[in-house]
Amino acid sequence: MKVTIIDYGLSNLLSVQHAFAHFGAEICLTNRPEDVLAAQLLVLPGVGAFRDGMAGLERLGLIEPIRQKAGEGTPLLGICLGMQMLFDESEEFGVHKGLGLIPGRVVRIPDKDADGNPQRVPHISWQGLIPAEHRDQETGFAGTALEGVKPGQECYFIHSYEAKPAAPEYRLADTVYGGRRICAAAMCGSVLGVQFHPEKSGPVGLEILRAFAKLPKA
Repeated sequence: MKVTIIDYGLSNLLSVQHAFAHFGAEICLTNRPEDVLAAQLLVLPGVGAFRDGMAGLERLGLIEPIRQKAGEGTPLLGICLGMQMLFDESEEFGVHKGLGLIPGRVVRIPDKDADGNPQRVPHISWQGLIPAEHRDQETGFAGTALEGVKPGQECYFIHSYEAKPAAPEYRLADTVYGGRRICAAAMCGSVLGVQFHPEKSGPVGLEILRAFAKLPKA
């Protein structure tokens, strides 16, 4: 399989490349619109601020090609900041428009837990993945790139903002921080976003990336 990884200047690209190369994926690392349009599988990694990420995509002329490929049903995986940019907008450093591929918005994680006690932001920890509340708690990941994950298996998170899908059907997986559910994975059609870093999450994360790379191509 061939995986096209989008480089817009705010990505930890080496670890993502190594993770896909671990199971023999052919990798195209690119910042060119024509490569995005030719992709069979797209990965949008990212670290840093939402505003800067969207500015990088716009500067390189990548916004419309990404939207076009998602509309055609090409599997697209957003990781961390890449996940957040899949949503309609973010309130980080002001309100900024996203790619609009998953309905919803991105907001700051509260600085107090569910009991009103101070909690650390950013959220940095290994946390278990659980199916979103509307999904079956045993088989809720079936048919997705997370289907090999057993509820409770942990992945690595580091983020200060969280995605809030506009409707329950877009929410795939949650984690719990400070007594509250945080969206850990969201999906709309062929577009999947994960707030955690699968490339840094050991065997569980590698299995998620492997399953994504095997998804049916458009």
